[in-house]
Amino acid sequence: MNRTHNNGELRITDVNKKVELIGWVAKKRNLGALVFVDLRDRHGITQVIFDESFNEQLKDVKNEYILDIKGTVVERSSKNPDMPTGDIEIQAEEVKIVNKAATTPMIIADETDALEETRMKYRYLDLRRPALQKNIMRRAKIVRAIHEYLDSEEFVEIETPYLNKSTPEGARDFLVPSRVHNGSFYALPQSPQLFKQLLMVAGFERYYQIARCFRDEDLRADRQPEFTQVDVEMSFMNTDQVIGIGEGLIKKVMKDVMNIDVQLPFPRMTWHDAMETYGIDKPDTRFDLKLVNLNETVKDVDFVVFKSALVAGGHVKGLNVKGEADNYSRKKIDALTELAKKYKAKGLAWLKVTDKGVSGPIAKFFTEEQMSALLEKMNAEVGDLLLFVSDTHYMVVCDALAAIRNHLGKELKLYDPRQFNFLWVVDFPMFEYSEEDGRYYAMHHPFTRPKESDLDEIDTDPANCLADAYDIVLNGFELGGGSQRIYEEELQDRAFKALGFTQERIDAQFGWFVDAFRYGAPPHAGFALGLDRFAMLLCGCDSLRDVIAFPKNTSATCPMSKAPTPVDNEQLKDLGIEVTEYESEENK
Repeated sequence: MNRTHNNGELRITDVNKKVELIGWVAKKRNLGALVFVDLRDRHGITQVIFDESFNEQLKDVKNEYILDIKGTVVERSSKNPDMPTGDIEIQAEEVKIVNKAATTPMIIADETDALEETRMKYRYLDLRRPALQKNIMRRAKIVRAIHEYLDSEEFVEIETPYLNKSTPEGARDFLVPSRVHNGSFYALPQSPQLFKQLLMVAGFERYYQIARCFRDEDLRADRQPEFTQVDVEMSFMNTDQVIGIGEGLIKKVMKDVMNIDVQLPFPRMTWHDAMETYGIDKPDTRFDLKLVNLNETVKDVDFVVFKSALVAGGHVKGLNVKGEADNYSRKKIDALTELAKKYKAKGLAWLKVTDKGVSGPIAKFFTEEQMSALLEKMNAEVGDLLLFVSDTHYMVVCDALAAIRNHLGKELKLYDPRQFNFLWVVDFPMFEYSEEDGRYYAMHHPFTRPKESDLDEIDTDPANCLADAYDIVLNGFELGGGSQRIYEEELQDRAFKALGFTQERIDAQFGWFVDAFRYGAPPHAGFALGLDRFAMLLCGCDSLRDVIAFPKNTSATCPMSKAPTPVDNEQLKDLGIEVTEYESEENK
């Protein structure tokens, strides 16, 4: 075999060339005197024409057979403008069956009828589909652009360990038992966070890694138990400089991969403004449907749902869905109500502005003056649909309306899906309080540095302490984030104490790390981008599984290999592990 060209390469300028192609049969059409074969590889498809002298050789050939074909490039009489190779075809002179193929359990084409479970069980066949191959190759181009940019900025690529110490704060670790040290476990890295900070202490100044990470958490379309992030850390750079590196990296990727020149700098928005305006800290800014704070506007309205929320220190917010009053029936509004309830809202109030006045279940609770003030506040006009959520908890109001906003944006086609809107969200709270656990948690991670103006707040008022942190958002998805890091032993100890850590816990889990701060740790900062998510968005996909070669399903299993699976007792014995079977209460 001596392939001269790939199957997406030949053009009209190649007519009369002698060529040899190898690939899979994508389609075979027998027209009696002539047989047409579409030959496919990852580069594309080339049509091959066989005369009747090949009938015997080709009679048993089916889709997905691998053929080695020699022939001459000729101009097609009936051209296909939808194919890069549509101006030519190959007049076959020799053919060899390289390998046969059984009938596949799914159609190997972009338009396949296979269920996702079937696609994942036969992932190697699914990956033959041109659409998935394009996704995987686009992902590779993203990685190449990242390497080129960071190398050009004098970052050093350094690998950090996969077998780490468990630090169970945040998501659950995947644990790996040690055979040499029975009863002890490694943890797979949730991120290289501690090691990349130690590389700054070591003096490398600029580090990066395309890092494999693992988190044992609940799954959804944009999450996987193992994922890849672009991990970057640097010393002696302020936040604007770090953000500049991130923007330069994204600009390079967008140009190389999408041929799009993005404009720098990206807009910035504080966390507080994002929550107030969009109800979410990763807003989709491609469309202008914004939340309206109505606390003052409706404080005297005699509607018990609003009044009870406000009396308890809660909130009322609204959305004005312009021009959609007539298009939303009670049934469609009920569907929006159910969506709000998924985010713990007790319901969804609504009004319609018509040429005959304002209608809706809550209209009767407003005086004429109050209704006029509401319409003015919400910039409401005839034809508008007004939606409201109230609750004693701020995040319930925000979460519910943000979900409705994102739903409406897609349903009403309020944005161009080909548009890419980048945004930095900055000035995050340092901590968030869990009423359930009665303690604070780090909004990012415990090593995030407070803003210089809030250094004292870490002890006295952690609820209002702001972090020198920044997230990069793309089209409503958190693409990544970072922060300035704590580099002083004393400040790190205060951050741990604010999180409720005992000294014993600090020493046991992080003592080895914090000890490095005693030896001249430099000021440092960094960020990480989700490579899988970035690829998903640039490929226009709805799921990470479409840009990962061998992903897990939503049950964190691999339908192809059946992982995870039990192991035999001898393996467990070597590890000093015994699996205990037990009956649940329901089965007793």
